[in-house]
Amino acid sequence: MKRNHIFFKKSKNLPSDKFFRNVLYDKKFGYYTSQIPFGKSGDFITSPKISNIFSEIIAIWIVSSWETFGKPKNFNIIELGPGDGSLTKILLKSFKKFPEFNSIKNMFLLEKSIFLRGMQKKKILNKDVKWIDNLNVIKRGPVVFFGNEFFDAIPIKQFKKIKNNIYEKYYSLEKNKDIKEIFTRASPANIKMIKSYKSLKNLKFIEFPLFGLQELKKINKKISKLGGCILMIDYGYLKPNNQNTLQSVMHHKRNSLLDNLGKADVTAHVNFALLSEFFKKDGLKVKKIITQRQFLERMGILERAQIMSNKMKFREQSDLYLRLKRLLGSNYMGDLFKVIMAYKFINNNFAGFK
Repeated sequence: MKRNHIFFKKSKNLPSDKFFRNVLYDKKFGYYTSQIPFGKSGDFITSPKISNIFSEIIAIWIVSSWETFGKPKNFNIIELGPGDGSLTKILLKSFKKFPEFNSIKNMFLLEKSIFLRGMQKKKILNKDVKWIDNLNVIKRGPVVFFGNEFFDAIPIKQFKKIKNNIYEKYYSLEKNKDIKEIFTRASPANIKMIKSYKSLKNLKFIEFPLFGLQELKKINKKISKLGGCILMIDYGYLKPNNQNTLQSVMHHKRNSLLDNLGKADVTAHVNFALLSEFFKKDGLKVKKIITQRQFLERMGILERAQIMSNKMKFREQSDLYLRLKRLLGSNYMGDLFKVIMAYKFINNNFAGFK
């Protein structure tokens, strides 16, 4: 039975970002509001689920950033899109090894899905963690935002250039409840927005993360006002090459984009050149974008693994290094995932970035 109509509420024609926002976040039928997407029984596995060592490295980076900010007595950490809570759980455990930092830190989880909040609360069980759905409660800084596979889950707009005209992709609901892709002339506002980015200049096929940039705008405002930084790790590219990167995954396998709507994950690759340009336009400084492998190795993940392996039996060692391979291998997450950091502060000596 076709359930396609449930994602077209007010209009039978929706641009790709609004259509997939309904598919992913509809309060009743959306993927992130009705499924458990994480882990072996879900549809994908993120770095914190692959190995606790990933989350430990992030904890060390956060503590190091606090030192860069001059060890302030008030320090806010905000995880963006915390998944099932695996990362925050290990962060809190790791912070206990740094008593001075641990006693002053404030931990927030920015999560809009009530369904996922429930999962996170069961896992974290810590009265010091505060769940928020906007940033208004944070009044004093500095602030450190962290997002792992946060940005790729926010739906994107798609456009194509034909001669000198720009057309936007829409999804249209047919009378028989089938869905078809159509392209319609882009609005003047969207054309102006696209033309304002140098990194999109010569492309014939354009992906634009309008919703994502609107979320980042709020974050940038908070960083600019209170001082701080944002670190994001995601699947993406440095140079766009006219590709359609929208993809769907179900039970760890590729799924046709318009099949199993609301039951499969839909993501897009992140355009890091565009992100960097956006942060700079918004008045933040940006570190040179690096790969996940470069970041984790500079943060000492191999040395940490060596110390851990000394206390392990052979079978446990094999498992540890297999998981490391997934995090660092060039054909796995190591080079495919990129790390971007934007900040507002005088000192720019942040760990992991030369």
